[in-house]
Amino acid sequence: MIYGISHVGVAVQDIEAALKYFSRILKIPMPEIHSAPEKKMRFAVIDVGGVGIELLEDKSSDGRVANFVKEKGEGIEHICFLTDSIEKDMDELKERNFDFYSRGPVTGLRGKKIGFSKNEALAFELSEP
Repeated sequence: MIYGISHVGVAVQDIEAALKYFSRILKIPMPEIHSAPEKKMRFAVIDVGGVGIELLEDKSSDGRVANFVKEKGEGIEHICFLTDSIEKDMDELKERNFDFYSRGPVTGLRGKKIGFSKNEALAFELSEP
């Protein structure tokens, strides 16, 4: 069952500049930047009242986030919903013609099982807690 929001994914060109901005505006310490070299991504998470703002910097030239920034500029790229049964929820959504990038869950940047939609307007992610 989908039961909450995990985070909002924000695509950025320069993660350091974006983190400086958020840290100054929210008056919080700079969060740690994590690297996922196998996915050519860097990311950081800012917790705001239990919901994360996940900043994503794509170091590839043709990745999903890089293409988003090229086409639309920096901004909200996806919303991630928490699920207590990712396989079941993915199957139920597929029955309603919801299209995911993978047939089943894959491992996301933070090591959790996720499912990612192929939505053009705003991507939709499911994640285990």
